[in-house]
Amino acid sequence: MASRNDTNAKAAPATKRLPRTTLSGQIAEQIRTAILDGTYPLGAQLNEMELAATYGVSRGPVREALQRLIQEGLLRSEPHRGVFVPELAPGDLIDIYFVRRSLELVAMRRVVETPERAGVVRDLGAIVRQMKAAVRRKDWPQVADLDMQFHRRIVDEAGSERLTRSFATLQAETRLCLQMLMGGYRENAALIDEHQLLVDLVERGAVEPALAELERHFGDPVRTLNKANASRKEKLGAEAA
Repeated sequence: MASRNDTNAKAAPATKRLPRTTLSGQIAEQIRTAILDGTYPLGAQLNEMELAATYGVSRGPVREALQRLIQEGLLRSEPHRGVFVPELAPGDLIDIYFVRRSLELVAMRRVVETPERAGVVRDLGAIVRQMKAAVRRKDWPQVADLDMQFHRRIVDEAGSERLTRSFATLQAETRLCLQMLMGGYRENAALIDEHQLLVDLVERGAVEPALAELERHFGDPVRTLNKANASRKEKLGAEAA
């Protein structure tokens, strides 16, 4: 027979000692948001001591937060130099979009071939309406975020845990790509129409047209980057004048 002490020991809930992990997670979320909204621009160096002072914490949880974001691909550690928001080269863009295209085309085929698509069609349509409102407000960071939500919804609907997990590993870098390409969005009047067409093709169950449109939708990220850079230079020139 178990003693009373044994019974109490078994009944007691496990002690969770996660204050540092929780704190580092909160700091990571704050830094992640600042990177993705452009507060820390591409190429910016993040200083551990300055961040600790900013958040009013010791350097330990800041160091843990930075390591987490390095693992996500949102930061890059350079020996003897420090931690930076990565600047993606054209080759990086091409590679990221190559992998995205491969994953999303597989997901799109499965989604469109599934008889019951009403739920995903409804969700995608709602995202497009939000995107349209964000474009009217010229809220380009929100447009980029909704773009990511749209494509992630298609991947999730495919119902493959491994496909979703593979796509998730690309999300941070894809979001950095979208930040780089944001200036190109300003020149893309067809952005909403393209997403709405994808919704319509999914609803109709038009497999090959949906795949062809998704392929076309990805376009040429380097060309879009060039447009974005030109838009940024034009803006800087106007500000300087």
